[in-house]
Amino acid sequence: MRTPLPDWPVFGFVDDVRPVLDQVRSRGQPAVLATLVAVEGGGPRPVGTQMVFSPSGDEGPDLVAGYFSGGCVESDIADHAYACLEDGIPRRLVYGEGSPWPDIRLLCGARIEILLERIPPEDPALASLLEAWRARRPVDWLTDGSRRACGAPEAVEDWPGTFRRRCDPAQRLVVFGSDPTALAIAWLGAQSGFETTLVRGKGPESAPPAPGLAYSREAPAAALAAIGTDAWTAIAIASHNLELDREALAAALPSGAGYVGLLGARRRLEERLAPLRAAGVSDEVLGRVHAPIGLDIGGKSPWAVAVSVIGEIMAERFGGGAR
Repeated sequence: MRTPLPDWPVFGFVDDVRPVLDQVRSRGQPAVLATLVAVEGGGPRPVGTQMVFSPSGDEGPDLVAGYFSGGCVESDIADHAYACLEDGIPRRLVYGEGSPWPDIRLLCGARIEILLERIPPEDPALASLLEAWRARRPVDWLTDGSRRACGAPEAVEDWPGTFRRRCDPAQRLVVFGSDPTALAIAWLGAQSGFETTLVRGKGPESAPPAPGLAYSREAPAAALAAIGTDAWTAIAIASHNLELDREALAAALPSGAGYVGLLGARRRLEERLAPLRAAGVSDEVLGRVHAPIGLDIGGKSPWAVAVSVIGEIMAERFGGGAR
């Protein structure tokens, strides 16, 4: 008999299941990967959303991560997942119209289809997926439930019954600053699942008291070089210091970061950009700066600014439109 799902579904906070798959693999245990492969009628989660189930053992308790419906079907999916762990037979579960379980209803009225597959720790496709995750390389994950493949986007051909899922690197956030607003931005970023680093050059040796938050005492250029930047990296400059803002902008704008935001009044933007403009940085590059940083939600408290900044980064990431 499986362990019931927790009363408080904090497991649903997980959106990227790769760290959990890595944890299960390191325990030498199999996992069931559940993938939402079809949605009709506007369900709460998009196609490609995933959950992971792994049994308890000598290496630790049950692991459950992700969610599909906000509580309508997760417990039933868990029953099927643990059955899949036992017999290794993949399953396609349908909830909503055409479901063999009409008593299990989605309150949104949607129809969803979920693929369950048992993945052993030695699975080659899983190894490729996790290797790419660590190296921050985008890959495609292809599966029919029994056969899997993982490779560079569009490099692996489909076969009959294949579901293809794009797996991009995890969202990364770098925050420059030391005051409560900078700390709130970094803290909320870490809570939101971003790989977050707070950079405070020559700051205290002790790290910020925020779980999951990395810390750097380097100067901006050295910090970004050590952290690394790519299209999935967001940089928030929130130092309230003119020279540090300029130094951070000089390091951030030529980088591969997909988002660069600057805290401060619009009327003071030009004095921060002037040295870069004088050095020959093009208007196109300077135009990458989101300033003032964040969505205009009207609040100026540290948490209000943090919500606006993380909201803008997510809007950019998910194509959420204008400021």
